[in-house]
Amino acid sequence: MNPITKEGGLGAPTRHNIDWKNPSFWNESELNDELFRVFDICHGCRRCVSLCDAFPTLFDLIDESTNFDLESVDKKDYKKVVDECYLCDLCYQTKCPYVPPHEWNLDFPHLMLRAKALKFKNNKFDLRSKIRNFVLSSTDLIFSIGNKPLLDKIFNFLLSNKLMKILLQKFLKIHHAAALPKFDSNTIIKRYKNLKVNNIEVKSTKTTTGKVKLFATCYCSFSEPEISEDLVKVFQHNEILVELCDKENCCGMPKLELGDLAAVEKLKDKNIDRLYEYVEQGWDIVSPVPSCVLMFKQELPLLFPNDKKVQMIKEKIFDPFEYLSLRDKEGLFKKDFKQKAQNIAYQPACHQRVQNLGPKTKELLSYISNENISMIERCSGHDGSYAIKAESFEKALKIRRPVISKINKGEFTNFTSDCPMAAKFIGSGIENEKNVETNNHPISLIRKSYDI
Repeated sequence: MNPITKEGGLGAPTRHNIDWKNPSFWNESELNDELFRVFDICHGCRRCVSLCDAFPTLFDLIDESTNFDLESVDKKDYKKVVDECYLCDLCYQTKCPYVPPHEWNLDFPHLMLRAKALKFKNNKFDLRSKIRNFVLSSTDLIFSIGNKPLLDKIFNFLLSNKLMKILLQKFLKIHHAAALPKFDSNTIIKRYKNLKVNNIEVKSTKTTTGKVKLFATCYCSFSEPEISEDLVKVFQHNEILVELCDKENCCGMPKLELGDLAAVEKLKDKNIDRLYEYVEQGWDIVSPVPSCVLMFKQELPLLFPNDKKVQMIKEKIFDPFEYLSLRDKEGLFKKDFKQKAQNIAYQPACHQRVQNLGPKTKELLSYISNENISMIERCSGHDGSYAIKAESFEKALKIRRPVISKINKGEFTNFTSDCPMAAKFIGSGIENEKNVETNNHPISLIRKSYDI
């Protein structure tokens, strides 16, 4: 059999650039033809049925159709499948046997991105959804308002109020039970002033410079800045020089998930020149949120393949545990832990898994655990906003259920995930009587074990 046509295999899949500046990308007829081609192949395979609700939705449409095939499914219903995809990328990276270089050339997530982009361009949203989508995806604007002293307390009070939650569901279609991000005026910028250490002897390796610019992200700057604070402490303890990016904007992932590619480009332009200057000056870049790392490491390079600065950043941005693991290989990761963690349940974030780093977080957590770490390789169901929207909240609960079930049945003392939003969503479903600590990011567990 020709190796190109062979299903599966051990070779890395090929990811094609996203040709979104090509007029055919926006041709609805061509899009529907490609959706039909891909959906028909998925219908004959069905091995991705357990990942998210996009695939069950597709298969139900087919199974409930007149002829039990895709031919009898109304093309208008394709959008039901598209709306359920939140671009986690797991189908492409972990399940699909037909990704390129296979001749069938399937890239389900980026086909869904194309469909979302056309829907966004054609403005096919009701007014409430338009306002909600703008609010949830405009993180720079929202956090710039909510992180002011006193205003953060007012916003947090309002967003925890039952009446306000009912109003949010009624007028903005934000589910009343959704866990919304909190605001913290004591941002990482303010905290860093008390953390900065200058007397670090920088040690470079073949793969790291030992000098890091922290792209703290919207979430870990203004909602849970303690994660960025712990990252700085752990890196400095390991004699890595850390400085904050002078200014940063949203990475663009929330806009990407909407299909707003023009906004993604604007945010790219705001970030990339500054990040490129850091790299030119010999800095590496680290970011604590996997989605933000993925944006610079995969999505932007595929959207802007001819932008040399974007391609340079791709090689110089790191997940924090990827970076520490690279240092560990050179004997530069300190293991002077003062205390150990007990049983750890660890959910690797989808957007970290698809970076093909390997289980770096688990490997380093194993240094601080007296027990085997249970890695739960299932999606949290959160996504950036999927578990917040009224129409998908219950489905998100269903997707996270296998993770919750395994934790509730186990004898764990800690639960952690690389994605702080996923961790919060999963943590809210763990049985209280288990006394499982759920508010610790992996980097925070490392910091606690160092007792710094």
